[in-house]
Amino acid sequence: MALIWGSSFLFTELSLRFLPFYGVAFWRTFLGGAAMFGLVFLLKLQLPKGTQWFHLWVAGVLMSAIPFALFSFAQQSTTSSLAAIIGATTPIFTLLAILTIYRTEKVTIIATIGLAVGLIGVAITLGIWEGFGQNDPLAIGALVLATISYGIGGPYIRKYVTPMNLSGTSSAAAQVFTSAITLLPFYLFTGPLFTGPPSMESLLALLALGVLGSGFAYRLFHDVVKAAGSTVALTVTFTNPVLATIWGILLLGEELHWYEPIGGAVVILGAWLAQNKSSK
Repeated sequence: MALIWGSSFLFTELSLRFLPFYGVAFWRTFLGGAAMFGLVFLLKLQLPKGTQWFHLWVAGVLMSAIPFALFSFAQQSTTSSLAAIIGATTPIFTLLAILTIYRTEKVTIIATIGLAVGLIGVAITLGIWEGFGQNDPLAIGALVLATISYGIGGPYIRKYVTPMNLSGTSSAAAQVFTSAITLLPFYLFTGPLFTGPPSMESLLALLALGVLGSGFAYRLFHDVVKAAGSTVALTVTFTNPVLATIWGILLLGEELHWYEPIGGAVVILGAWLAQNKSSK
């Protein structure tokens, strides 16, 4: 999961070279859902039934449709490294969701400290003393909203999807494919279907983003949530900034400001503190 999702920021950047942001979000969910449904039928796995589809659709909106669209939108004007660093706050928002929406545990001192440390880390990452610097405030807001959506969606899967006892493949297939259906009208009616001619590099990036980043990774994610809980599963975001920064500098020629890795380290520390004492 860490290797796949850490590389997804690179794949998103490359896909944006020929697709609008809604197009990237749609195609990655469509390709991921198609690949997972292919495995479902090949392995003759059980499909969701009745209201199970509704809960998987909600999970898809929170974990796929909203964050994929927002991350793609933000990466039009921010670096993949910054997107990954802000994404590393996911466990912080997961704990906040558990404490406020799902109310499955009490606030502890260590969790409160972790939340505060994480927010300080975000401020450092953004170079808050310089305002937003060269970053578009709308893009930063989109990244934060995407991370909040992940934070709400992870515990939702734990509470409503995991008890279904479906295979991770079936859950992932339904989750991302219903997201594609949700995203389709936005893709069709909000602008051009393509923003430029695709290259082989960008097409392969989109294929990897869909089949691996939106399909297989969520198949693994559902299994980890079932075994260890949503908060533990979402700690995978801790490693995303490392991989995203490596790919961004080596392959995309991105510039890394001195305060971004420092802020990223503080974010990861805060997220670790925030989830360290949380329940599964």
